[in-house]
Amino acid sequence: MQAVSPSPNLNSSSIIRPSKPRRLNHLTRFAIRCVYRSDSVQFPNGVGSSRADWQSSCAILSSKVFSQDQGSGGKSTPPSNSDHIAASAVNGHKTSLDLDLVPLDKNSKPQPPAQKPLSITDLSPAPMHGSQLRVAYQGVPGAYSEAAAGKAFPNCEAIPCDQFEVAFQAVELWIADRAVLPVENSLGGSIHRNYDLLLRHRLHIVGEVQLPVHHCLLALPGVRKEYLSRVISHPQALSQCEHTLTKLGLNVTREAVDDTAGAAEYIASNNLRDTAAIASARAAELYGLQILANGIQDDSSNVTRFVMLAREPIIPRTDRPFKTSIVFAHDKGTSVLFKVLSAFAFRNISLTKIESRPHRNMPIRLVDDANVGTAKHFEYMFYVDFEASMAELRAQNALAEVQEFTSFLRVLGSYPMDMTPWCPSRGDEQSL
Repeated sequence: MQAVSPSPNLNSSSIIRPSKPRRLNHLTRFAIRCVYRSDSVQFPNGVGSSRADWQSSCAILSSKVFSQDQGSGGKSTPPSNSDHIAASAVNGHKTSLDLDLVPLDKNSKPQPPAQKPLSITDLSPAPMHGSQLRVAYQGVPGAYSEAAAGKAFPNCEAIPCDQFEVAFQAVELWIADRAVLPVENSLGGSIHRNYDLLLRHRLHIVGEVQLPVHHCLLALPGVRKEYLSRVISHPQALSQCEHTLTKLGLNVTREAVDDTAGAAEYIASNNLRDTAAIASARAAELYGLQILANGIQDDSSNVTRFVMLAREPIIPRTDRPFKTSIVFAHDKGTSVLFKVLSAFAFRNISLTKIESRPHRNMPIRLVDDANVGTAKHFEYMFYVDFEASMAELRAQNALAEVQEFTSFLRVLGSYPMDMTPWCPSRGDEQSL
């Protein structure tokens, strides 16, 4: 397999782990792809980011030992005991081995000290419980998605991305280990874009986290509310604060931007004194803005549900509450959806969500009738969440029955439910 070499002008450490977080975007994505895949054979700090990486390193190092033993000038020299020990150490992961295996020439000048040997403590898989995990999210520092990533994976390294799809691709390209993305809000409803991306990509849902949302009205220091001419924020945030903005008597234009914290960053960087942003209190702290109004969401019970995505699914269990997410397309027939839902009802399986999205491959189905004409029906994909683990027999039987009535069925993930205590958002708490 031909290794992919990074461009000499690119610094992989500055792209993957910058001291100041940089958002991944379409312009840097291809550069990152080359750099990161070459890093998998460079082994920073002596090790790659996965078990496959460090197993490959062991094979490469042991092959170097073997090739050096096999010859100099066609003469076969018996390998020394130290060489045997070195090769077995790499394959057995018991001792250390230097990465630079260069034959020594007795007539050559003394060489400088070699690189620090690779030790067994370096040859370990990536952590799986939050510590040092790289978690992609959409937005900039101070976004609610960043707070959700920190809640889902404490002490993780959060990687900001400028778009939802870039976060998906960051995980697929091994730039990130996980992604945390919103799928629905208690006031604004579903984030349809992410439902479409779940079907387009092959990542698996491995968990969920519910985050109380506490919006604030932010502006530059010294700016008063009556001087404002517009308010900018994410479309969901604008809809969640629509009535409160009206009650404040603000005669402002409301403009949508990519994310809440990005709106705060935009005001600070451009010194806009006639513009306010709807964002979190943490965004105000990060970008030096003042809070003109606190807790401006229309409903204090404002919660956003995020899903955690990974390249591999987790093993479902039955010792704690689990949720399973599926997507399916039904065959022709008006009673198919009823039959699908009955498969869960007969087994006492509770549905927590059902969402329909247009079937992009077959958006319209035509039905000919000689007496009436041609009827046009919209075709849909259905997303369903239900409270059961795929380790349970009732869930397996339900999906077996669903498969009989559907033309397409895919399990997006079976994962633990978020059972953390919840309380309404308060004005005195940090807005994540």
